[in-house]
Amino acid sequence: MSEGIQLEYYKEQWVHFVKLHAPAEVLYRYAEILKIKMPLKIIPGQEQIIADATPDFKTVSRICRSLFSSVQLNTELFPERTPRIHLEFARKYLELYDEEHPNFFDESTRYSIINFIMQRQQFEGGEEKADNLGIEKLIEDGVYLCAYTLHDKDTRGKLLKEWANIGKWKNLQPLDHIKDYFGPKVALYFAWLGFYTQMLIPVSILGILFFVYGFLTWNSDPISFDICNDNETIMCPQCDRGCKFWSLNETCTSSRFNYLIDNQMTMVFAFVMAIWAVIYLELWKRYSAGLVHRWGLTGFNHHVEHPRPQYLAKISNSKRFSDKLNEPKTTFDPDVPFWSTKFLPNFTSYSIMVLFICISLIAVAAIIIYRMAQRASHTILANENTMTYRIMVLPITAGFLDLIVISILDMVYSKLAVRLTNYEYCRTQTEYDESLTIKNYVFQFVNYYSSLFYIAFLKGKFVGYPSKYNRIFSFRQEECNPGGCLMELCVQLVIIMVGKQAVNAIVEILIPFLMRTAKEFSQRYDWYRRHSEQKLVPSTNQFTEDFNLLPTENSSLYEEYLEMVVQYGFITLFSLAFPLAPLLALINNVIEVRLDAIKMLRFMRRPVGMRARNIGVWQSIMTVVTHIAVASSAMIIAFSSNFIPKLVYKATHDDPELNNYLNFTLATFYTKDYGTQSLLDVSVQANVTECRYIEFRNDPWENPPYKRPMIYWKILTARLAFIVIYQNIITMLQGILRWAVPDVSGRLLKRIKRENFLLREHIIEYEKRQAQEVTQSQTQPRVDGAAVTKTEPEFFLRQRQNGSDAAAGDNATTYV
Repeated sequence: MSEGIQLEYYKEQWVHFVKLHAPAEVLYRYAEILKIKMPLKIIPGQEQIIADATPDFKTVSRICRSLFSSVQLNTELFPERTPRIHLEFARKYLELYDEEHPNFFDESTRYSIINFIMQRQQFEGGEEKADNLGIEKLIEDGVYLCAYTLHDKDTRGKLLKEWANIGKWKNLQPLDHIKDYFGPKVALYFAWLGFYTQMLIPVSILGILFFVYGFLTWNSDPISFDICNDNETIMCPQCDRGCKFWSLNETCTSSRFNYLIDNQMTMVFAFVMAIWAVIYLELWKRYSAGLVHRWGLTGFNHHVEHPRPQYLAKISNSKRFSDKLNEPKTTFDPDVPFWSTKFLPNFTSYSIMVLFICISLIAVAAIIIYRMAQRASHTILANENTMTYRIMVLPITAGFLDLIVISILDMVYSKLAVRLTNYEYCRTQTEYDESLTIKNYVFQFVNYYSSLFYIAFLKGKFVGYPSKYNRIFSFRQEECNPGGCLMELCVQLVIIMVGKQAVNAIVEILIPFLMRTAKEFSQRYDWYRRHSEQKLVPSTNQFTEDFNLLPTENSSLYEEYLEMVVQYGFITLFSLAFPLAPLLALINNVIEVRLDAIKMLRFMRRPVGMRARNIGVWQSIMTVVTHIAVASSAMIIAFSSNFIPKLVYKATHDDPELNNYLNFTLATFYTKDYGTQSLLDVSVQANVTECRYIEFRNDPWENPPYKRPMIYWKILTARLAFIVIYQNIITMLQGILRWAVPDVSGRLLKRIKRENFLLREHIIEYEKRQAQEVTQSQTQPRVDGAAVTKTEPEFFLRQRQNGSDAAAGDNATTYV
C-alpha cells in the first residue's frame, strides 16, 4: 500500500485471497526505474524507414501465403501488429507513447512490475533486513501460501484453441501474443523451438533419402553378400566358457542392416549435418534479432537487471557484509570479492558436479562389465549356436538398462543442482540461470552421451587376439560384429533418444494431469482435508482455479531447453549412425511445441514475465556442441565405419569391386595356440584346427605370428590423416559460413541506425516545443481556475474494477 498498490480482499473460503492492482502511476514510476521500453506514436518518416527495411518480394510473399494458407494464423483472433519505434519509458515524455498499442504496458509487463515490487518490499518496521523483506520470505514463513499471476480467460481460450492444440500442429505460432501473455523469455523459447523444428525438415528429408539409398543398394554390398554366402568360415568363440565356434554367415542379417547406415553416403550425410548445424545457428541469430527488435528489447542486457532478492538477503545475512550495510551512505548492493567469498561456494558446487560425473561414468562402466559378463556366460534367450542374442538382444537390454540409470541420475542431480546454485552468490537472475544451466548440461552431456561415445570410439578397438585377450576384471572386452560397431551404436542411439523423449513427455504432461485430476476428485468427494475441519479450496473463480494449478518456478524453462539441446547433441554428434534421427526429432518436436503450450496453459500457474534478448547460454552450448560434433563425426567415420579400410584396400589391392575385402579384414588363428583350457577342449570337441577373428594381424604361419602387419599401420595413418583433413575442411567451411551470415541482417542494422537517428531528432523537437511552452507560460499572465486532471487510459480503469463479479474482477491485470 505504501507503494501505491491497491489491495482487494476475498475471505469467503478458509484460504483468504488478496488481489493486487497496480494503478497507472505505479506502473509509470517503476517502468522508468526498470528502463522498460514502450512503443511510441508514429513518427513522421517512420513508415519510410520500415518500408525500406522490408524486402521487396510482395509477389513472392503473396504466392507463398496462398500456397501455405493452411499454416497461417487466424488474423481475426491474432491480428498482425503494426511496427513501432520503442523508447525507454520516461514520464516526462508520456505524450510521445502510444497508449493504444498492445505493447504499451501489456499483461506480462504489468505482472513483472508488481512482482518486482513484491519481491523487494519490506513488511516490518525498523531496519531493512533479509528477515523482513519480500513476498518469498512471507511464503517461506507460512504467512502466505503462495503468490501468483492470474490466467486471463479470454486470451487463454484463444491460445488454447489456436496454439495449444495438437490438431494445429502445422500452424505457425502467435509469437507476439505469446510474448504479451507469458513475457519475452517464454516467447523466445517457443520461437526458438519452432525455428529449430522447421530447420529439421530439410535434414529429415535428406536422412530419409540416404536411408532409402541403403535399401535400394541393399544387394550391391560385397561385404554382406560375402558374409551371407560364406558357409566355410569358422569364427573364434566370443567368450571363454560356454561359447562355441560359430559360422560367419550367422551375422548375415545384422551385416545387411549395418549396410543401411554404413555405406557410400555416410560421409556425405556427416558433411551435410556439419554444415546444417552452422547454418541453423547463424540463421537463428538473425531471426531472433528481428523478433527482439520488434518487441523493443534491442540493447537489453544483464546490466539493466536488478539484483535478485535472494542475493541481497544472502549478503545481508553475511557477517562479512552486515557491517558495511549498516554504515551510512552505503549501498545495499556492495561489491562481493571472488576469492574470499565466491570461490568456496563455486568450488564446492562444481566439485559435487564432478563427483556426479564420476558416478555416471562408473554406472556406464558397470553396464559395460555387465555386457562382458553376459557374453561370457551361456545364452539364455536364444540358442547358444546362434548370434541372435549377442548381436541384437544383448545390446537392446543393455540399452534399456542404460536408459533407466541415466534417467535416475538425471532426476537426482537436477534437484541437487538447484540447491548448489542457491548456495552460490549469483547477483542477477541471468547469472543464476547461466550457472544452473552450465552445471546441469555438463553433467547431462556425460550422462547421456558417455555410453554412445564408448560404442563409437572404444568398443572392439583394444580386444587383443585369441591367445592374448586384453581383459577387464578377468572378462574379455566386447568385440564388434564383422560389419562394424555402427549397428550397435544405432540401436543404442534410438533407445536412449526415443526413450528419453518418451520419459520427458510422461513427466511433463501425465504427472501434472494426474495431480490436477487428483485435486479435482479430492474437492468433489472430500477425500483429503488440509485442516482438521476445512476442505481444499474449490474452484469458483479464476484466482481459486489458478490456486489449484502447479506452481511455476523461474527455472521451469531450463528443463524444456535441456531436453531440446540434449536432442540437438544426439542428431549432430551421432546422427550419421542413424540417418532417420533428425526425422524422429522432427516428429517429437512438432508434438513437443503443443504439449509445452498445453502444460503452461492448462496445468501450471501463469509465470511472471521476464525480459530477455536471446536464449542465453544455450546458444553458446549449442555452438560448443557443434564444434565437438565435427571431431565426433570424423572419429566415427575413421574408427567405427569401413570407409577408411576400404580406401586403403582399394589403394593397395587390385580389387575395385571389393570381392576379397571381407577376407582382408579377418585374421587366422590356430586353435592349438589357445592359452585357456576350456577353449582348447571346445576346439578338440568341434574338431576345429583354425578359426578367424576380426583384426589386422599376421597369420600364424607368418613371422612374427599374430603381430601387427604393415597394413594396420597404413590404415591407422590414413585414419588419423582423415580426422585432421576432415576436421580442418569442415571447420574452415563453418568459419566461412559464420562470416558470410552476420548475426544481424544488414537491413535490420540499417533500420536500427535510422530509427535511432529519427528518435533523437524527434525528442529534440519535443524538448524544444516544451521549452517554448514554458517560456510562453512565464511571459503570459496566469489565469485563475481549477486544475484539470488527465483521465487514465481505459485499460487502467478496467484494472480498478471491483472483484465481486468473477467475469469483471478476474481479468488479466490482477496479481494474487
